[in-house]
Amino acid sequence: MTDEQGIRTPMDGIDTGTPHSARVWNYWLGGKDNYEVDRRLGATMEELYPQIIEIARASRAFLARAVRFLAGEAGVRQFLDLGTGLPTANATHEVAQDVEPTARIVYVDNDPIVLAHARALLTSRPEGATDYVHADLTDAKTVLREAARTLDLDRPVAVMVLSTLGHVADSGEAAALLRSYLDALPAGSYLMLCDTIETPETQAGSDEYASGGAMPYISRPREVMGTFADGLELVEPGFGSISLWRPEEPVVGEPVDQWGFVAAKR
Repeated sequence: MTDEQGIRTPMDGIDTGTPHSARVWNYWLGGKDNYEVDRRLGATMEELYPQIIEIARASRAFLARAVRFLAGEAGVRQFLDLGTGLPTANATHEVAQDVEPTARIVYVDNDPIVLAHARALLTSRPEGATDYVHADLTDAKTVLREAARTLDLDRPVAVMVLSTLGHVADSGEAAALLRSYLDALPAGSYLMLCDTIETPETQAGSDEYASGGAMPYISRPREVMGTFADGLELVEPGFGSISLWRPEEPVVGEPVDQWGFVAAKR
């Protein structure tokens, strides 16, 4: 797509015929930034695994609670949000800068539609900073180089990987990827992670998701996911369903099959 002057815009390269995880997730959250192909797959997934809507909402709530903790009690002033997805209410910069207006946030995603929305909507308070890196999160070297334009990588950074790591199918590669980010950051940095644990229902959902044309997304056994915190210091209450991570209201119903943690590099 080009503008009136013939200049290519961020919307170039958008594939509206293939489902994309960021847009399907947006559909589950009740957003409008998605296409018919995303809605069809999202609705099929919802029929097969109804908890997926609850998982999507629980993930956003976990983000808000954990970022408030990090920006407040933990004193973190810098956030690297990997696999951002489409902007929604209570985005990372909104939550962090509500606690600490000087917070600096870098969002990372590789979808052109996310880029277009991010540039328009992910705006910082004047005391802080917000930037967007258009890159694949698996290219840690590029992401860190670009993020360094906004973040001081010699000071603690909270690395956020929420509902994203399932795109890295090999668990060894996933662990190495996380380590490549943390190894580049000083003590006092944090890893904030959540993803869907493997159950018969989530496995069936992963199979349906892949067969629907989207990039495959796997769930992992909880024992494997727990190893991603190896060498780090877990923040209470540790690793478990994100429904139970410092809830602000009593938990009603069964905890979701989305597990996660916040952990510090010491």
